[in-house]
Amino acid sequence: MERRRAKRIRVSLKAERISGNEKYAVFIENISEHGIQMITTPSNTHKKYTPGQDMELKFRLSSGETLNLHCKVRWAYYKTPPERLTDSIGLEIIDPPLKYIEFVSALS
Repeated sequence: MERRRAKRIRVSLKAERISGNEKYAVFIENISEHGIQMITTPSNTHKKYTPGQDMELKFRLSSGETLNLHCKVRWAYYKTPPERLTDSIGLEIIDPPLKYIEFVSALS
């Protein structure tokens, strides 16, 4: 079984997934220095998440500063009816900014 590069930290953060000019509300469940697991409500109106797909993720730190992260979808788990409440998506952060790494380190 493949090992993670870094320990995951459980969080509860609101975020936005940016796709072109459109923004979608998502929720970050856990983070590490190199990855994020987010959940989102299922929707047929916007594109499904596919491994290898690039995306931008934006969220606000408790200091009020906004972080923009360039990510790549690593995996996606889609819930199916009748319990279809959320989709779970794993993201790899491409070149995480120093502010993000400091934020994660402070949570450890």
